[in-house]
Amino acid sequence: MSRADTVFIDMCKKILEEGYSTEGEKVRPKWEDGSFAYTLKTFGVVNRYDLAEEFPAITLRKTYIKSAIDEVLWIWQKKSNNVHDLKSHIWDEWADETGSIGKAYGYQLGVPHRYKEGEFDQVDRLLFDLKENPYSRRMLTNLYVHSDLADMHLYPCAYGTTWNVTGDRLNLVLNQRSQDVLAAGNWNVVQYAALLMMIAQVSGFKPGVLLHVIADAHIYDRHVPIVKELIQRPLYPAPKVTMNPEIKDFYQFTPDDFTVEDYVTGPQVTDIPIAV
Repeated sequence: MSRADTVFIDMCKKILEEGYSTEGEKVRPKWEDGSFAYTLKTFGVVNRYDLAEEFPAITLRKTYIKSAIDEVLWIWQKKSNNVHDLKSHIWDEWADETGSIGKAYGYQLGVPHRYKEGEFDQVDRLLFDLKENPYSRRMLTNLYVHSDLADMHLYPCAYGTTWNVTGDRLNLVLNQRSQDVLAAGNWNVVQYAALLMMIAQVSGFKPGVLLHVIADAHIYDRHVPIVKELIQRPLYPAPKVTMNPEIKDFYQFTPDDFTVEDYVTGPQVTDIPIAV
């Protein structure tokens, strides 16, 4: 079975069995019918995935791996905040008439900053350090810029990364303030696993550990029966995900440079209600 399945199931069981209910509390999200969207929540979830063992895609249901990669490239490679640059439509409800989501996500990675070594945006600074200072303990990125929050149509959920080299392996800590476990439980994991693979390859390293830290991992009240059914499903081996070894420039990657093989999953979960 995929270890990612085990991690996901354990996280869901902990939330369902031990999570704090926000019912009756002052919460922001609402369902489409206007009623408040309450959750069962757990604080401080830490999930660890070793990419040397497997690619961390769950098999309980299908995660659209290439679509997830397209989105992470939209943020990290295109440094875009416009949904017209993205193939999927998952961001459309937060976009204005021009397609912009404001000064959010990719916009922040593309802003140049002054350093002692010169002017870089956050992605290029990371690539520079991995080449020139691979044992630096200062390789971080941050999307949660308080001075720009008023100009973001959506505050970033997965907001920060910390990169660390150990021997010939590149490791990554992904910090996330909030996660809707049913809607996005494996999506962010697949995205940043693929990003770790890409950054490692162009920097001359092997992909190592992805450490996913979630401050508020939650299951919405209307998602509880769906999650209970999902985590009882049969499990299958993790898929084999490989990448074009010829790409040495991060800005040359496309989703088509990834090959997904032997990905057997349970049926997709459809019509998930989304709280906004």
